Amino acid sequence: MKTLLLLFITIFAITMNAHSQDLSSHQWEDRLILILTDDTSSNIYQKQIEELHSDQEGLEDRKLVIYTILPNQIKRNDIENSGWIQSGNLYSKYKKSEGSFEILLIGLDGGVKLRQSKFLSNEDLFGRIDQMPMRRNELRNRGDGT
Repeated sequence: MKTLLLLFITIFAITMNAHSQDLSSHQWEDRLILILTDDTSSNIYQKQIEELHSDQEGLEDRKLVIYTILPNQIKRNDIENSGWIQSGNLYSKYKKSEGSFEILLIGLDGGVKLRQSKFLSNEDLFGRIDQMPMRRNELRNRGDGT
């Protein structure tokens, strides 16, 4: 009985850890786009996802990883067939506006670089990233920048 209880607690702890999705693993490796929404069928959410996916090369070049975060679930949008996992802590950690839609840009250093409650065009997103010191350094190092 004790063994069974210990096994149950261990499995529960591992499962909870996996479902709590820690975004810090991306720090210094990827920039993150977090789309916080209450409704993935809303027009603004659908338009935002469509916009982001319309320039895959631009996303990859800027090391962008996209997550959709619902109040109790999270999904990585840049991986085909990525499923939803349970997670309530990220929504409450990042959601600041009263509206049902919010988009954040998290820099390589893990800091919030942009937060807004309206549609974000790729042009605006890429322009903002391309002005960041680390991005300018990336471009200089590969010979694309000035």
